[in-house]
Amino acid sequence: FFGGVFGILVIAALAPLLADFALLLEPADYFAVMLLGLVAASVVSSSGTLRGVMMVTLGVLLGTIGVDVNSGATRFTGGVQDLRDGINLVVVAMGLFGVSEAMFSARGASASYATEKVSWQRFLPMRGEWLRCLGPALRGSLIGSFFGTLPGTGQTVASSIGYAVEKRVSPNRANFGKGAIEGVVVPESANNAAAQTAFIPTLTLGIPGSTTMALMIGALMIHGVTPGPRLISDHPALFWGLIVSFLFGNLFLLVLNIPLIGIWVRLLRIPHYFLYPTIVVLISIGVYSLDHSLFDVWAMLGFGLLGYGLRLYRYEPAPLLIGFILGPMMEEYLRRAMLLSRGDPMIFLQRPGSAVMIAISVLLLVLTALPGLKRLVKSIG
Repeated sequence: FFGGVFGILVIAALAPLLADFALLLEPADYFAVMLLGLVAASVVSSSGTLRGVMMVTLGVLLGTIGVDVNSGATRFTGGVQDLRDGINLVVVAMGLFGVSEAMFSARGASASYATEKVSWQRFLPMRGEWLRCLGPALRGSLIGSFFGTLPGTGQTVASSIGYAVEKRVSPNRANFGKGAIEGVVVPESANNAAAQTAFIPTLTLGIPGSTTMALMIGALMIHGVTPGPRLISDHPALFWGLIVSFLFGNLFLLVLNIPLIGIWVRLLRIPHYFLYPTIVVLISIGVYSLDHSLFDVWAMLGFGLLGYGLRLYRYEPAPLLIGFILGPMMEEYLRRAMLLSRGDPMIFLQRPGSAVMIAISVLLLVLTALPGLKRLVKSIG
């Protein structure tokens, strides 16, 4: 709760400033920022940089399916009329993260998870622990707020770095891994602060800060709202309404989760042979309701099989979704930049903003590739 509220305050303070700054950016700058987001999503992928790059590239390629807006040419549809408008974001997301998750979880499922009674009193900190939590919560919130604003990093990176930092600076670090409350407070506050501040690049630049934000962009665009620098000025009621809803949402989560923890744990006792088929059926109904198309349902199941196969071979599907979202937008800004420069690609290096972003992207790739190159040199030598 502390991390979430801290992140909300950061959004309210920084988002309008970043939106004003974003109005100064040109197409070349936007392309470079999106490139950095894709590179960051690849680098921080838990499956490794190379596999992350492969997933991002696959997502970008899937995003090119359909009619080209500029030329009107049909691309990569294979003659299938249902693909002329491209693949719906919901179809891809529900397949990769809904169906594949149900399949993967059912693979190693037991009868049920919950085996003991859980009461909310057991989860409340003891009297002396409240003061010990304040410093770690503040440090975790600061770390989470910083990494949440970086496109492509997400909550996992914020939590991991927050835990690593606290393990170095905490006076109680000897008890980390043995039940120290600081080891729980820091990654959780970092996680929730990052979840909130990920909205900053999402709403002000139109660049998803995480996989969840990629879905949020899709939801906004479905309702005719385009995230970007003009969102706050064109839709102030929507933006500030979201901020207030975040605050109430965090409060309601606090009120609901602690007293009702026993009920939520009992839900885990539902047998898996009822739970997972129900999940797949509900997802299929939701996808069908989009355009009343059975093709979308079959495509969603196909992406579910793809996601299941990727997870079996330790390929993280999240970078694929980020590439799918950013790919068409990158193509649009690339074309605009090339038109403005009359075909001169040096515009990406002549603009200070885009040059810095491209340099950071290259540096990230080089730094992550260095350990592998060193091992390769040693093996040859």
